[in-house]
Amino acid sequence: MSSASFPSLIQRFFTDRLLAQLGASPHTVAAYRDTFRMLFQFGAATLRRAPSDLRIEDLDVAFLGKFLAHLESKRRNCTRTRNNRLSAVRAFFRYVAITEPAFALQCQRILAIPSKRYERRSVEFLTEKESAALLAAPDTSTWIGRRDRALLLLAVQTGLRNSEITSLRRKDVELGTGAHVRCLGKGRKLRCTPLRPDVAAVLKEWMSQQGGGPDDPVFPTSRRAQLSADALQRLVSRHVATARKNCPSLVAKKVTPHTLRHAAAMALLRSGVDLSVIALWLGHESTETTQIYLHADMQLKERALSHSTPSGLKPDRFRPTDPLLAFLEGL
Repeated sequence: MSSASFPSLIQRFFTDRLLAQLGASPHTVAAYRDTFRMLFQFGAATLRRAPSDLRIEDLDVAFLGKFLAHLESKRRNCTRTRNNRLSAVRAFFRYVAITEPAFALQCQRILAIPSKRYERRSVEFLTEKESAALLAAPDTSTWIGRRDRALLLLAVQTGLRNSEITSLRRKDVELGTGAHVRCLGKGRKLRCTPLRPDVAAVLKEWMSQQGGGPDDPVFPTSRRAQLSADALQRLVSRHVATARKNCPSLVAKKVTPHTLRHAAAMALLRSGVDLSVIALWLGHESTETTQIYLHADMQLKERALSHSTPSGLKPDRFRPTDPLLAFLEGL
C-alpha cells in the first residue's frame, strides 16, 4: 500500500504536476481547485468525514458517479460543466497512476468513466436592438452605473471572455491613436482588440474619473478589488432585467456575460467580416470553433435560400454531339 496520504497527493498534484511540470495557467489551476473543493464538500457530506480525513480509496467509481450526478441534479450544472469537472478528476488520477502504482487498478477504472454526450444547441446572442436596450439600462448618474455601462459597452464591442474582462488592468488599455485593449486569453495567447471611437471615448472618461495605478483593474468593485465571475453574472442579470421593460424580446432569452461575446461575434459576421478574422478577434484556436455562428444566424441562411430559388426550368442531362466528346463522356 502507498505511503502517500490523500492530502499529500492533492498538494503534490497542484504544486508539482500542474505548476512545476505542466506550467498550467492560473485559470486552469482555479478550475481544478474549484472542482476538488466541491468534491471534498460532497465527500464530507456523504461520508461524514472532514476533507483532510478522506482517503483515496473513498474516491472509487461509485462515489465519483454520485458526485457527477450531484453536480447535474443539485448544483444544476450543464453537461459541459459536468464533463469539465470529470476532466479535472481524470487529470489527478492520471498523476496518481504514475506516482502511486499501488492504486493503478482504481485509477484505470476511474479513467474509463466516459464523458457524457450532450445536445449542441445554437448559440444565444443579442440583436442590435437588444444590445442597445442593455447598454441603456445602467443609471449613469451613479458610480456603479457608469462602471457597468463602460463594461457592457466594451464586452459587446470586443467580445472579450468573462475572465479577460474582470482581469483587465489599466495598463492593458491604450486610448491614444489606434485605441485597443490587450489581454492574455485562453491558451495564454496575447491578443490586441481594437476599440471603436465611441467605446474608447467612454472608457477614457471612465478611467480618468476613477484614477488608479497601472496594475489596478479597469472595472473594480466599490472596494477597488477585482470583480469576481459571480459579480459579473449578477451585474449582467441586473441590467438585463431592466432592459426587458423596454425590449420584450429579451424576456425569452437567458442572457449571461458570455452572451455578450456571442453578440460581438454575430455583429462582425453580419457586417461581412471573414470567419477567419472573427476567429482571430475572439482568440479561437481555429475557425472550426467560430463556425457555430454560421449555424446560429438565420439571416445568413435566408439569404442563401434566396439564391437557390427554383427557376422553373426542367433539369436536363448533357448529351455530347461530337463523337470525341461522347467518347470522353463515356469514360
